[in-house]
Amino acid sequence: MTTNSRDVFGVPCWVNLTAPGLAEAEEFYAGVLGWTFRATRLGENFRAALLDGRPVASVGALAPRLGVPTAWTPYFAVDDAEVTAARVRERGATMAVGPLAFATGRAALAADPSGAVFGFWEGEVVQEWHAGQEDAASWVELRTRDAFAAAVFYGEVLDWACERPGCCDVAYEHDHVVVRRGSQTVARIDAGAVENAPDPQVRPRWHVHFAVADLDGAIDRAVRHGGAAVTPVRSSPTDRRVTLRDRSGALFTISEGAV
Repeated sequence: MTTNSRDVFGVPCWVNLTAPGLAEAEEFYAGVLGWTFRATRLGENFRAALLDGRPVASVGALAPRLGVPTAWTPYFAVDDAEVTAARVRERGATMAVGPLAFATGRAALAADPSGAVFGFWEGEVVQEWHAGQEDAASWVELRTRDAFAAAVFYGEVLDWACERPGCCDVAYEHDHVVVRRGSQTVARIDAGAVENAPDPQVRPRWHVHFAVADLDGAIDRAVRHGGAAVTPVRSSPTDRRVTLRDRSGALFTISEGAV
């Protein structure tokens, strides 16, 4: 089932892997996370990833054609992609790709003033995919140098904390920013990334998280399929998580426990 981006504006509405090719990505994520894949209306270069029949993410074999790096990227729902692109430019950030027209809407890639890459989408969105829902299969988190400045930028670009009904609320809690729509946390912004650091783990970046039932087993499968763990396992009172690199170099985080 689908709805429209106007109905959930400002919310992360999808996550996509921009990959060199589909076959290698499908083999890796099927082996590591148990995903299955199907064709989409976006064209032959895209596949939707499913877990137990439920939409989780997509893979687009567009990296070589668009000249963009292999990476996981969150997409935020917007009313008008052209208006959003203009807001990005007006605030000193960078439009990297688009907006481009697809069968079901328009998409664009941008980089915020600190260099963190994000996407936005105008058009149909997958109703079954809800960032922030209790049993979410994936969720997103920005790690950047200045969480307050980032919240201002994204708030102005994506209409967070605005006067419109249904907009996302922004709260500052314990040195990080929590973005909520209603009672659901849909994104987080954490401070502390180091400027110009050579390690991509500490550069400003949107982190895409996927839930797993067995963290250690998923790490073992990732290594067997040509990936690697790039951080130690981090434990908290609510979860355990680790950041992995897939065979093509894309970083993603897997978490066992509460979201």
